[in-house]
Amino acid sequence: MECSAGKLNPMGKTVNSPSQSAALVAPDVSPGTGLAAGPGERAAPGPVDKAMEVLSALVATGAPHRLAELSRRTGLAKPTVHRLLRSLAAAGFAEAAEGGSYRPGPRLLGLAAAVLAEEPVLRHVRPVLDELHARTGLFASYAVRDREWLVHVEVSAPGTGLASGPRPGERERLTAGAGGLLVRALEGASAGNEPEDAEALAKAARAGWTLDAADPGAARRALAVAVRGPDGALAGVLVLSGPLFTFDDTAAGMYAPLALSAARGIEAGLAAEAPPRLGLVDGEGEGR
Repeated sequence: MECSAGKLNPMGKTVNSPSQSAALVAPDVSPGTGLAAGPGERAAPGPVDKAMEVLSALVATGAPHRLAELSRRTGLAKPTVHRLLRSLAAAGFAEAAEGGSYRPGPRLLGLAAAVLAEEPVLRHVRPVLDELHARTGLFASYAVRDREWLVHVEVSAPGTGLASGPRPGERERLTAGAGGLLVRALEGASAGNEPEDAEALAKAARAGWTLDAADPGAARRALAVAVRGPDGALAGVLVLSGPLFTFDDTAAGMYAPLALSAARGIEAGLAAEAPPRLGLVDGEGEGR
């Protein structure tokens, strides 16, 4: 979880956490008046906001996490984080580990497993990702948008131990890679200051897929393909990723048709599960 450091609240203290930042700038409605409160007038984030931030930091890569790290990730004071962790641990959502660190608790893991097991989209995604991984040897993942983030909710990974792909639950900024670029392109995001950004967005919107730039300093490269729901709206993004040295432009040209075919397979499964669409019936009994 990234911090939004650099802003000051009305008391002159630095704002670090996302909920604190949102509370400072987001409009609010004052009770009983129906009037929007201006920036800086909104109340501080409540206990639920803070607990959600601690949970998000708790499931980040590298668990278990020490108290100081969780405090840094959330922008919350150590005593606040510690108090929330004790409450979360008592409810089974967190678990104490060695050296005063914490990791996700069994109840949180159980909830996540239950949701993923019953999610209808993932029933169609899993076999497609497994086949795509088997045919390419790369990480194959399915990601969905969460505000300014892209979250990889299902991953089919090589068994080699190479850390060249996402892990389940991993989040990346929409500005960080091929998947985010594709989401921004298809949802009409405006380009940044760089001319090549506008060109990349336009190209991705036309093609329905895109590829990371071959950055020599990057450890991995990714190719992303749009997956649309029965209504034509963007449902998620299918991502192929792997070590940069195995993912040059020639290889990407071979992987793209496979990824596009896999995305169409997921879409076909989603369409088959879509409820029938009711139309108007005219006076002759004909549907239209």
